[in-house]
Amino acid sequence: MNAPAKSELTRQRILSKGRELVLTGGFGGVGLSRILAHSEVPKGSFYYYFTSKEDFGCALLQDYVDEYLARFDALANGPDKAGDKLSAFFAAWLDQSRSEGIASRCLVVKLAAEIADLSEDMRAILDHGVALLTGRIADLLTAGATDGSVRPLANPTSTARTLYAQLLGAAILSKLAQDDAPLRDALADAKSRLCPETSI
Repeated sequence: MNAPAKSELTRQRILSKGRELVLTGGFGGVGLSRILAHSEVPKGSFYYYFTSKEDFGCALLQDYVDEYLARFDALANGPDKAGDKLSAFFAAWLDQSRSEGIASRCLVVKLAAEIADLSEDMRAILDHGVALLTGRIADLLTAGATDGSVRPLANPTSTARTLYAQLLGAAILSKLAQDDAPLRDALADAKSRLCPETSI
């Protein structure tokens, strides 16, 4: 397997360092000069890698979506029952280390409202990523009904969208309150609604 070219490594460093800044400052609140300084890339080099800040934003979000889905797929393809996989996904939302939980690293939580009005291309990338994720959650809900680890559902697709919306809303409230209680409540509610009747 060939090693990535230096230009690709530099581009990926800009995306990685840029994500760190955007997670704290938002997309509009972080200028290109700060992103490049943080990435240790000369100012004049930006347009070699991206045609505009919006192009950078699109690449940033696509990179995030691809990474997120890859992590979810690794979880979903494991040997556990579907209900256990969903429980592990839910648990990952809690910011137990104050920096590594999904809620604190989620670009959907951070950027959805901002980019929906800012860039149609960026909005579409994030929206498509969310649709792919909720589709995967729906697949686990269906598999869980089959293996007995999740309560059978009339509409797994609708339930998956509702669960994800509940997690996002709770993550925002937890961020606002600087307290993970809303997220813990949402996760407990989700688990109770999905728990098979035989185990209640």
